[in-house]
Amino acid sequence: MERLIVTEDGSHSLYSPQYNQQYHSLQGALVEAEHIYVNLGLRPILEQAESTVYVFEMGFGTGLNAFLTWKLADLLKKNIYYVAVEAFPVTRDEAFSLNYAALTGYSGFMDLHDCAWSAECAVSENFILRKEHSRLENFKSTEKFDVIYYDAFDPRAQPELWTAEIFSQIAAQTRQGGVLVTYSSKGIVKRALRAAGFEVQRHRGPGRKTHVLKAIKI
Repeated sequence: MERLIVTEDGSHSLYSPQYNQQYHSLQGALVEAEHIYVNLGLRPILEQAESTVYVFEMGFGTGLNAFLTWKLADLLKKNIYYVAVEAFPVTRDEAFSLNYAALTGYSGFMDLHDCAWSAECAVSENFILRKEHSRLENFKSTEKFDVIYYDAFDPRAQPELWTAEIFSQIAAQTRQGGVLVTYSSKGIVKRALRAAGFEVQRHRGPGRKTHVLKAIKI
């Protein structure tokens, strides 16, 4: 059972006893998601898009990244097809306890958690979600993605998800010029991304976090 925690910006997160990890930065779950995944990763591509943008998320978790992505798609009237992989889904009760709708003023957060697994779910006119209850190693897709949200637990907790082999699997499903964004800027992550064919950039992180990574498929 995951435990509810409150981060510094007032937004909720969950703590996983299994991995001894929180799902988001303690400095602010909402700030982290907006800074790294939405503004650094998605927004530059979505604002210029003339057709559907394909987004892949490693680690659906609480659904916060998907929620913010859906709302930006509706705001900009741009179409997003969103695929998320999650090996250990949170329960509906755990999701219901989170305060993202109240903090953002956006409705519909639980719609994401009510979508069936392994099926396309038209959450809105602009946002289609497909959740896969699977380990990343076993995930296969016919889509090529424009944006990758890489939000696995820390490399110390899940080292198997931060290897050159895993990032090569991701790269094979990423369009040329597509971007991967992640909160981890560790040296092993940068080296693994480069080995998989990404050009790696360091960017300023949210709050007190010094750096995060944006990697471009070359």
